[in-house]
Amino acid sequence: MDEIIMVEKPIPKADLKQIALERFGDMVKAVVDLEKNIMAVGGGLHADEEAFLLQKHSVQENLWGINIYPELEMPDMVEFDSMINIRPRQNNRSRSVEDEKIRNQILEIVKKLVL
Repeated sequence: MDEIIMVEKPIPKADLKQIALERFGDMVKAVVDLEKNIMAVGGGLHADEEAFLLQKHSVQENLWGINIYPELEMPDMVEFDSMINIRPRQNNRSRSVEDEKIRNQILEIVKKLVL
């Protein structure tokens, strides 16, 4: 199983590039917790990272899956695409994050956590 890393303090882009190389080549899967301003990275599936954060007392409604491309600059570095984002009860009916306010919150958290 891939090692999931909790990111509570800024992580260097170089570390994310290394994780990307070990997993998917140019991309790192991540799940962002909007309430705690943290993210989990390094899992093979967004669902693994989501489960990891839920075990750490995150609330599912606050968790959103993204892909981070550390070779790119913000905002292109973040791709809003994950199966865990399909949430009809939260008016999100696709793998993307449809609410612009939530997208902006995610971008702000990633900006703070990725150096």
